[in-house]
Amino acid sequence: MEPLSLRFIGWFYTLVPAAGLATGGLILYMLYRSGGLARRYAEESVLNDLTLIGIWAAGLLGGIGVLQGKAWALWVLEFFCWVLCVLVLLSGTYRLLALHRAEGETPRKWVAAVAGVVVVALPILAFCGATIYTLRSDAARQALTG
Repeated sequence: MEPLSLRFIGWFYTLVPAAGLATGGLILYMLYRSGGLARRYAEESVLNDLTLIGIWAAGLLGGIGVLQGKAWALWVLEFFCWVLCVLVLLSGTYRLLALHRAEGETPRKWVAAVAGVVVVALPILAFCGATIYTLRSDAARQALTG
């Protein structure tokens, strides 16, 4: 397998986390305007949202660092990819467990649920794996560490 282009990785991990942060910020703003944010934080911890903001900010910083040729971008972006892989697997597992707990679900719903998790998780895991492979390559290390 040939490593991905560092320029592509830099732009991808700059634009996607920026879009994720903007979307998350918009959702939080809309919840605030509707009065739902206070209810959300009464039921859940603020720490959940702050953690997600921090993770996506790490991805954004890693992408910007790759574009600027910074050595620290290697480990920041690799950290982001590993965390994203874990979050995707946990989210998929949580959704399947929630379906399992629901009573009266048909086997057809199970097939759709598993297919949905695979369709969403597999490309994310594959792309993160390719990114980690690229960041660990000698070419990437030479390009970013000088």
